[in-house]
Amino acid sequence: MIEIKDIYKTFGDNDVLKGISATFQTGKNNLIIGGSGSGKTTLLKCIVGLHEPTKGDVFFEEENFTDMDFTGRVPIRTQIGMLFQNSALFDSMSVEENIMFPLNLFTKQTLAEKRDRANFCLERVNLEDKNKLYPAELSGGMKKRVGIARAIAMQPKYLFVDEPNSGLDPKTSIVIDDLINDLTTEYNMTTIIVTHDMNSVMGIGEHIIFLHEGQKWWEGSNKEIAHTDNKELNDFVFASKFMQAAKGKL
Repeated sequence: MIEIKDIYKTFGDNDVLKGISATFQTGKNNLIIGGSGSGKTTLLKCIVGLHEPTKGDVFFEEENFTDMDFTGRVPIRTQIGMLFQNSALFDSMSVEENIMFPLNLFTKQTLAEKRDRANFCLERVNLEDKNKLYPAELSGGMKKRVGIARAIAMQPKYLFVDEPNSGLDPKTSIVIDDLINDLTTEYNMTTIIVTHDMNSVMGIGEHIIFLHEGQKWWEGSNKEIAHTDNKELNDFVFASKFMQAAKGKL
């Protein structure tokens, strides 16, 4: 479980986050949604420590992550897997080397053990025998799956995902959503996903937080979102569905 309490984040005169509190549940897909500039990615970065909150606290299993120094955060960071929006693979490394990167940093495993783990992760994302390929040789969907394989290499308790379906076609997006959902359930992870994809929201959104102008504006499940009378959320849902429908016709 991850809990955030009264998170503020200010950049100069710009108040990006304005007192957000929430609990992200273990074993579920926790989605953060909202329009451009609503603070979604900034909130995600505050939770993992890429940004320091201007005010407020982040707790991992009741441990105050915000109060810890760099050394104190290391044990928690080794339990975090992260899939970035553009996959963030190292172009000069093979698929296998990309997956082994966190193992090289944080473990004392032998090369054989790391290769075994890389093979397991590749099998788990249905990319067997792609070890020696390089990112330039992969499709967008394959890059995302390699990114997921690297994210789970350390068997994390917490998985953070930023716009997993960005740049993907609808069919591949469903594959990625299903994979994240399966891994979350299988490993009982606390998964937090930033997305604007309404197909993801309705498909795997077990716990959803909607941000509007830097504030938590609504909270619920994908079953409840269709029946809300929250105007701003309804406007966001309608606009998102309209844009996805328009893209589908192009």
